[in-house]
Amino acid sequence: MTTPLVTGLSVAAAALGGRFMIQAWQAFKARPVVPRMRKFYPGGFEREMTRREAALILGVREHAAIEKIREAHRRVMVANHPDSGGSHYLASKVNQAKDLLTGKLKGGSSVF
Repeated sequence: MTTPLVTGLSVAAAALGGRFMIQAWQAFKARPVVPRMRKFYPGGFEREMTRREAALILGVREHAAIEKIREAHRRVMVANHPDSGGSHYLASKVNQAKDLLTGKLKGGSSVF
């Protein structure tokens, strides 16, 4: 007598669970596509570049590994290179930030 009741409840629970999973999957597929790009440093440069500002420009931590700094430098330079319509000033700031974080530049002087 209880076996048909337990079987019926099990089938109903499985059907409701399946319905919920199908609705969740459809909602997941219908969500808007958001690009996974990180925002770059908006600017407003200081008179003399600090390690903090250099890290913000490249989008890394102040004490990041050199490989991460080089990778971030390449990514930002692709977006701001003068040959592809970028600014010479921004390119010099990006290069200065890389040099400062890798230890090739001690001060914060700029070409401009």
